Order: sequence, then C-alpha cells, then structure tokens
Amino acid sequence: MKRSVITILTGLTLTILSTAPALALNQVANYSTGTPGAENYEHFSFWIKDNQVREIEYAYGKAGRLKPLTLKYLGHATLNGVRGFQVRFPNALVLTVLPQGQQLKVVDNKGKYAKTFNWEYEGPIDGKGTFCQPCTQDETTSMQLLSNYYFK
Repeated sequence: MKRSVITILTGLTLTILSTAPALALNQVANYSTGTPGAENYEHFSFWIKDNQVREIEYAYGKAGRLKPLTLKYLGHATLNGVRGFQVRFPNALVLTVLPQGQQLKVVDNKGKYAKTFNWEYEGPIDGKGTFCQPCTQDETTSMQLLSNYYFK
C-alpha cells in the first residue's frame, strides 16, 4: 500500500513537471561597498534574465548624484588559483570579480584597485521602501546565483 502511494505520487509529480513550461529566471544579485549616500559608495548589480547572464550595472557616488554605468561581462578569469570573472567599464578599465566566502573581492590587474563588496539588501527597512521582486533575498542565495551563472 505504502509503495503504491509513493509510486502514484512520483508519477503525478513527474507528469506535472514534464508538462509545466520552463520558468524563466530573472534575478539580480546586488553587492556594495562604502556607505550608502556617501561619496565612497559603490554598487554592482549582476542580472540574470531568461536564465542567462544579461547585464552588469555599476554605480558610485553620493545619493542623488549616483553615476550609473553598464559593464560588459568578459567571461571567466582565474587569479591566484581562484576562479572568477572579468568586467569591462566603458572607459576600458577591466576588473576581476572573485568570490571570497559570502563576499566579492574586486581587483584590477595593476594592484591599484582592490575592494571587498558585501551583499546588499534591496527592500523595505523598518516598513519603509518597496520590495524588490527580482532581488536575491540573502547573501547565500546571491552567491549561489553568481556561482551558477557568473563563476561557472
């Protein structure tokens, strides 16, 4: 009896999954360093659209004067044995993004730029603000997203 219930449930689950349309994944992992609203603030948004790497946005500066840029994903790179990826800015600057635990280490190839970025929560704080539907909801999910699409 127990075995036939499990068989029926497994068959039903497989039938539902095989007839369901593939879900398109549209998510963004946000990372930042510095103090939001201050001159030292920097922010990266790593977008996945339709299950593919789509867009990387970078912004820096004070609130109200943030300077947004769209970066080009250059693909995989390895630095000191750590697999990461590279991005190119509109001014041709290339940075390497590496996982460092739940954080991102972002460096240039000349040793002049090296910063650690933390996952950034995008949503209501103390009941103020709006919920960000495509945003990853914690640092673990965010790093998984990057691992599955950018670091892969």
